[in-house]
Amino acid sequence: MPQAYIIDAVRTPRGIGKQGKGALATMHPQHLAATVLKAIKERNNLDTSTVDDVIWSVSTQDGTQAGDMGRMAALDAGFDITASGTTLDRFCGGGITSVALAAAQVMSGMEDCVIAGGTEMMSLTAQMARDKMAAGLKPPMMGSYNERLQASHPQSHQGVCGDAIASMEGFTREELDEVGYRSQQRAAKAIEGHRFDKSLVPVTDDDGSVVLDREEFPRPQTTREGLAELQPAFTKIADVPLDPSGTTFRGLVNQKYPELDIKHFHHAGNSSGVVDGAAAVLVASKKYAQKHGLKPRARIVATANMGDDPTLMLNAPVPAAKKVLEKAGLTKDDIDLYEINEAFAVVAAKFVKDLGLDWDKVNVNGGSIALGHPIGATGSILIGTIVDELERQNKRYGLVTMCAAGGMAPAIIVERVDDFLD
Repeated sequence: MPQAYIIDAVRTPRGIGKQGKGALATMHPQHLAATVLKAIKERNNLDTSTVDDVIWSVSTQDGTQAGDMGRMAALDAGFDITASGTTLDRFCGGGITSVALAAAQVMSGMEDCVIAGGTEMMSLTAQMARDKMAAGLKPPMMGSYNERLQASHPQSHQGVCGDAIASMEGFTREELDEVGYRSQQRAAKAIEGHRFDKSLVPVTDDDGSVVLDREEFPRPQTTREGLAELQPAFTKIADVPLDPSGTTFRGLVNQKYPELDIKHFHHAGNSSGVVDGAAAVLVASKKYAQKHGLKPRARIVATANMGDDPTLMLNAPVPAAKKVLEKAGLTKDDIDLYEINEAFAVVAAKFVKDLGLDWDKVNVNGGSIALGHPIGATGSILIGTIVDELERQNKRYGLVTMCAAGGMAPAIIVERVDDFLD
């Protein structure tokens, strides 16, 4: 079977995802996608007429994020018109899935060069969600689910689910705050040590002026004492009536887990940040890389997808990691570095606890609590981050996974090939 190789990975800085505050909030989402596609093209002297497809992830495909961004952004980036594009949605997990599908196309022999990635401008999607709720439409997390599905698989607010899992698992507020503190400290060290520089590309406007060339979200001044003072974020929303019958987000969880007393642990300091961003990963066959003089950086070893309880929503990363390890014929101890998206602190804490991992291998450069989580792009960002770090540490295997709405998790294992390419 042909192998699929990562040739390059790039991303934008992550901008604060609030209108009037974030540097990227005035940009068009397609512009962010085109920025990373241009960077992939220019950094690799890529003849875009040889690109078979662009597979893109966008979670909220509405407003200016609607349409086939994979195709439209490629055209905006000046790609040859023969380079086609498509766009997918796996909620938070789409940025891994776009790379997994690119790898599958290459490994099947159907394609030779595919660019995968994703974009999310949460400064836009958050406003769209507020506008819909003000208009009397269902909250975003419920808008896709009919009453029959909610009866069999009640699905709540993600933050309430995070608190429910923490309550069920017996985590303390202090343990979860430590995850947030660690994320900020590690991200600050990574930024100071220029560990993200290899993948980071600045965002410029149409006249070439730099809009953002650094991470905008991290708060390196964060202290444990400061985190302890923050009020839980999901206490009120848990009990807001969602319909005339009085259904609440808390009630949706208790519909399936009636004995669960949901306590509230998560807040802005131990939950993922709301940001704007985009990322792209160039995936190619060995034949293509050799023909075009490209040096592979990593091999895609295995990918997997996993579903879990949609009511708790956030628990699929552990079974997804076990599944992808089995597919790769590896054990957890074979993996040198892990990236588990910090959607909420409990997701990372449970992942480490359940797999018996050492934090020294997990999210070593911080995660979405410190750096932010641009939904459709994050998975592709994490893949680039782990390839960079495998190279920096001269390590071999990395595993990336993340929770996604609906109770899902994609996972991927990559192998640095500098010393291992045959």
